[in-house]
Amino acid sequence: MAEPHHDYHRGEMDISEQKATYDLFMALTKWGSLFTAVSLLILTVWFATDFGWMPAFGSGIVLLVAGWFFLRNKPGADH
Repeated sequence: MAEPHHDYHRGEMDISEQKATYDLFMALTKWGSLFTAVSLLILTVWFATDFGWMPAFGSGIVLLVAGWFFLRNKPGADH
């Protein structure tokens, strides 16, 4: 039995737009999660403890720097 002829051939389509969309989604998810974590930490330390606003922003900056260090794109880490 002969197989039907299709216009689709696996591996021959240009997927640059899909790759760009996926890369943008992953970047927004990664940095948005860091922003959310920093915001929650600042608000929690500021309002749920007796430390005040200065230690809250200090701990937020520490988390932001650590998050940037661990989440940044590393050279040679392309998959």
